[in-house]
Amino acid sequence: MSVAAEFRDYLGDFIEHYAQLGPSSPEQIAQSSSGEDGGPRRALKSEFLVRENRKYYLDLKENQRGRFLRIRQTVNRGPGFGVGGGPGGGMQSGQTIALPAQGLIEFRDALAKLIDDYGGEDEELAGGAGAGGYGELPEGTSITVDSKRFFFDVGSNKYGVFLRVSEVKPSYRNSITVPFKAWSKFGGAFSRYAEEMKDIQERQRDKVYERREESEGDDVDDD
Repeated sequence: MSVAAEFRDYLGDFIEHYAQLGPSSPEQIAQSSSGEDGGPRRALKSEFLVRENRKYYLDLKENQRGRFLRIRQTVNRGPGFGVGGGPGGGMQSGQTIALPAQGLIEFRDALAKLIDDYGGEDEELAGGAGAGGYGELPEGTSITVDSKRFFFDVGSNKYGVFLRVSEVKPSYRNSITVPFKAWSKFGGAFSRYAEEMKDIQERQRDKVYERREESEGDDVDDD
């Protein structure tokens, strides 16, 4: 399982744990925030995962501003990268982010969508001709209708080839993903609706002409 997919599953566990927590009392907040420099000390839940020379630490904590998930990544640089360039040591460096607990669901859902759209395997996320097994794909295109612009982009992931159709306006962007096996059905549906709308427009045009002719005939009779 890729880091992204495993991280998504861990987020689900933290979301469930957070949902089961009751409101904190002032004493609990004071206790959890009594670490060094007033930072959070006690973790409400902790997990970690390891991939090669990287470690990811997930800690659900709280302070006077509320509960949050701290995510910390460390990278073991190996021998020769010790502090001050000394032998051994393998100095670890990394990054840390904090997510408000109230936004964990939205963050998990956004990550899940990225995994679904682009694939979750490490070698696929790295891109290249091996992603999805296709080294060549059709070029993207776009069309403009009124104030909207529609982009058509072909991509591939471990599930196969897909077409992403994006509707872009100055104020927002929305998109759908259509798998390759459904392209013919989608194309057939579009063609059928285009023909049906053409027939409807012609019938409406004929009705307008008929009403106009009837109106002109009534005017002649009145004369």
